[in-house]
Amino acid sequence: MSLPRFFCDTPLSPGVRLPLPTALAHHAVRVLRLRAGAAIVLFNGGGGEYPATLEIEGKDAWARLGDFDPRDAELAGRIVLVQGLPSGDKMDWVVEKAVELGASRVSPIAAQRSVLQLSGARLEKRVAHWARIAQAASEQCGRNRLMAVDAPATLRDWLDQPADGLRLLCHPEAGQGLADALAAQPGLRQLSLLVGPEGGWSDAELALAAERGVQAVRYGPRVLRTETAGLALMAAATALLGW
Repeated sequence: MSLPRFFCDTPLSPGVRLPLPTALAHHAVRVLRLRAGAAIVLFNGGGGEYPATLEIEGKDAWARLGDFDPRDAELAGRIVLVQGLPSGDKMDWVVEKAVELGASRVSPIAAQRSVLQLSGARLEKRVAHWARIAQAASEQCGRNRLMAVDAPATLRDWLDQPADGLRLLCHPEAGQGLADALAAQPGLRQLSLLVGPEGGWSDAELALAAERGVQAVRYGPRVLRTETAGLALMAAATALLGW
C-alpha cells in the first residue's frame, strides 16, 4: 500500500523537523486520521520527494524528514493539452486526468463555441480551483512535479505564443491520423494537442490554426466527447512515442 503523499509548498531538507501548514495538518490528522508516528511522503513540486514521520502535539503537526528520494514519474517528453473550455464542471475531470496521464501543462481555451465564459473574480476563482485539483491529483498519482494550469485565453492568443515542438489539432475530418503525424517526427520531445469544446472548433479557428502551422489529425472513426478526446489522444500519443 502506498504511503499518504502531501504537497508542501516550502523548501525541504533531510533531517528537518518541519511544521505542517494548517490545511495540510488538518487533512492529515482530521480527514485521513493519521496517528503520530505514521509514515508519510512530502514533495514541493521541484522534483523528488522526502519520506517523513508524522509528529502530533495537540492541534499542531510536524513532519520529520528523511533522506531525499530523487524518484520522479514524468514522461520522457512534454505534452501540453490545449483544451477548449467545456460546459459545467467537465474541466475539473480533464485537469485531474491530464495530471494522471503525465501532461506538463493544460491551457484552457475560451473558444468561439465554448458555452462556459469566465471573467474577473469568477475566472480567478476557477483557475485557483483547477490548480488545487492538479495538486491533489499529483499527491494521489505519485507525481512530484505539479502540472501547470493556465488562465483561459483565446485560441489566437495561445497561437501568438512561441511555438515549441509539434502542434496537433483534433478534427474528425482530418486527412491524416495521429499515428502518421507522430511517425513523421522522429525524436519528438514536445507535443501540444488541441481539442475543441462541445460543437468543435469554428471554421475561423480551424483556418487560423492551419495558417499558424498546426496540423489537423483524426482519432479513429468515432466522434469523442470533448472531455474524452484530449485524454484519449494523450494516452495514444505517449504509447506511440514510447514515452
